[in-house]
Amino acid sequence: MNMLDPDTAWDAVRRRDRAFDGRFVTGVLTTGIYCRPSCAARHPSRENIRFFVNGAAAREAGLRACLRCLPDDIARDEAALATAAAFIEKSEGIPSLSAIAEVAGYAPHHFHRIFKRATGLTPAEYARARRAKRAEAVLQDQSDVTSAIYEAGYGAPSRFYAEIGGRLGMTPSVWKDGGRGATIRWTNAETSLGKILVAATDKGICRLSFDEDEPALRALFPHADIIQGSDALDALVASAVAAVERPAKMPNLPLDVKGTAFQERIWRELSRIPPGETLSYAALAARAGSPKAVRAAGSACGANNIAVLIPCHRARRTDGSLGGYAYGAARKKELLAREAGRRYLT
Repeated sequence: MNMLDPDTAWDAVRRRDRAFDGRFVTGVLTTGIYCRPSCAARHPSRENIRFFVNGAAAREAGLRACLRCLPDDIARDEAALATAAAFIEKSEGIPSLSAIAEVAGYAPHHFHRIFKRATGLTPAEYARARRAKRAEAVLQDQSDVTSAIYEAGYGAPSRFYAEIGGRLGMTPSVWKDGGRGATIRWTNAETSLGKILVAATDKGICRLSFDEDEPALRALFPHADIIQGSDALDALVASAVAAVERPAKMPNLPLDVKGTAFQERIWRELSRIPPGETLSYAALAARAGSPKAVRAAGSACGANNIAVLIPCHRARRTDGSLGGYAYGAARKKELLAREAGRRYLT
């Protein structure tokens, strides 16, 4: 495991950032103890601390574990989380908190806090998300929607529709069949960063991209009813163009997007980044409640169907470089410059 640079580690300690727990420990030379980054104890002076990659390294240096934050319990917590996740995955329904905690070996209220801190979800929310994911997978392989719903672990179709129907934006049977029966209207528009494609269902924009035409849209929704243009689309297109030209003043437009629970959390965190600023994939993963899912955070940015409006251009690599962008590094750099009140391209 590589140690974080000291400035980043100290910043995490000052914020008591739980997302960094397990990535390093803080050794306090004056007291001879080591702590989690999130320890609630009073912060020592910067010159009196040293960072270690883990508790074992701190103990080798002659330090002992803090009795307040129990830094050595992290490995136990991670094992318990893995056990609980496997138990939830195998359960047909939504297991009770007591049942999950018993399997994990913790008291229910204590494990509830550990689980939410690690995943960003309560155990029940996680179980519902996993069940919904199973339903999505089964729906892709079966023509009988009702059978797929029961196979995924739902007690009744009504429960499935209540939990997942709104998130998909289309009815489950339409979604699983490549948009069959759905109507998507689209058009192209010119911006100073090039041609954009804007496509929308009755619910909202389902695709905003650069340098694409109807064939690319049909590849995403092969069985939808694709119609070029409409009066109702004009207002959305005008606002989408304005977002490209002035991304710092992002309009609040209706969107019809879908993704996994984790992807949607990443997209939500992207939208919370102030205009002109960036956040690393590692920080995005941490804010989404899954600090170790750095690569998945990058994949979630790549899976974004709505350019600019869901600002994946605000994501950067952990090493500080801007990294890739589906529509070209020059566009990414320019969008950030415009958000910061500059403009490189004319």
